[in-house]
Amino acid sequence: MTGRATRTIHVDTLARVEGEGALYIKLVGERVADVKLKIYEPPRFFEAFLRGRHLSEAADITSRICGICPIAYQMSAVHAIERALGVHISPAVRLLRRLFYCGEWIESHTLHVYMLHAPDFLGYADAIAMAKDHRAVVEKALRLKKIGNRIVQLLGGREIHPISAAVGGFYKVPTKRQLRELESDLEWALAASIESVKWTASLEFPAFEQDYEFVALRHPDEYPFNEGRLVSNRGLDIDASEYEDHFAEQHVKHSNALQSVIRGRGSYLVGPLARFNLNFDKLPEAARQAAVDVSLRPPVKNVFRSIVVRAVELVFACAEALRVIREYEPPAAPRVEVHNRIGVGQAITEAPRGILYHRYALDDKGMIVTAKIVPPTSQNQKRIEDDLREYAAQLVAWPVEEATWKCEQAIRSYDPCISCATHFLKLTVDHEGSSD
Repeated sequence: MTGRATRTIHVDTLARVEGEGALYIKLVGERVADVKLKIYEPPRFFEAFLRGRHLSEAADITSRICGICPIAYQMSAVHAIERALGVHISPAVRLLRRLFYCGEWIESHTLHVYMLHAPDFLGYADAIAMAKDHRAVVEKALRLKKIGNRIVQLLGGREIHPISAAVGGFYKVPTKRQLRELESDLEWALAASIESVKWTASLEFPAFEQDYEFVALRHPDEYPFNEGRLVSNRGLDIDASEYEDHFAEQHVKHSNALQSVIRGRGSYLVGPLARFNLNFDKLPEAARQAAVDVSLRPPVKNVFRSIVVRAVELVFACAEALRVIREYEPPAAPRVEVHNRIGVGQAITEAPRGILYHRYALDDKGMIVTAKIVPPTSQNQKRIEDDLREYAAQLVAWPVEEATWKCEQAIRSYDPCISCATHFLKLTVDHEGSSD
């Protein structure tokens, strides 16, 4: 009989990721002795790149941080700079920015739900293998993603790293006719996203619930994208300008990404589950009904069920996009005039993966003096490790290969930017122990 057998699950390289990372879990007997989500990609220094650049360059530079959610980085940047300058955008531009975000959520959530996460539940190594048995599902996903990309291209000038977002508005805005040309595709997408909720809800989920502190924006009238106060289910209710009074970043030896915590409270959860639990009442009727139809109601505390919540947010994004294009009237000018002044501005928007914080200090010539960016993945990183510690304890009796698969699936539930992977390239398992 083995007494304190030690097993080490060590995934050296997370494959097909936006970034470079590894997974390490050490099990000693029935105890989880250590968990590390290692992010070893060299620092990218975007905050340093921004120093000394003109405020008009921030949107283009920050969009390069992520190829999947560049709009989130652009929107957080322009909102923060607009707050520093006291700029107020027109109602039409505000609507277009919500539509811009709809496009990003549609393409990003579709990618995650169908291509990155669904194969885990269905037992496939990747979406290509899944397509052999579920061709119609994958084809539907590709069409959905293309519709999201089309919105981004129309508003941003191109699908990847769009170029039209500007402080004060856009460099160019679409006509009513151009937006209305999206309507039939979005009506199809809305129906397809409702089907996606039913399909994801039929998957089998591990029994794993945690007592999360959910953190998300909350707006008095809308499901959040660009605006609102930052709230949590444990009493947090602050403006973006107060963010750094309540949140801190910490460096750990095994990661080049800083881990974010709530001061005095520790890890927290951002992203779809947080938004859904804190803003369920702000979902449009179509999205709320789609959730109720599959018995999905707050609070949802199982991170594996985030795939269903993302599908609900797909319904929201399609419904919101339709609302915007039907209400849209072009603004008198694509952007308002911007005047340089000394100032500091902070903003938080909701990237597909969760809240994204930006702060900029500007001088009187419009040059960026300092910049701070806290992305969703770094905010969730410590929470991922905390979840893996709890979840791995349920897997100590499992064969190592199956336990590894489940831990990979748990990581992908967060859709972290550094782990947008369908499988891992290299797995090393070390066994050691003594017998009683």
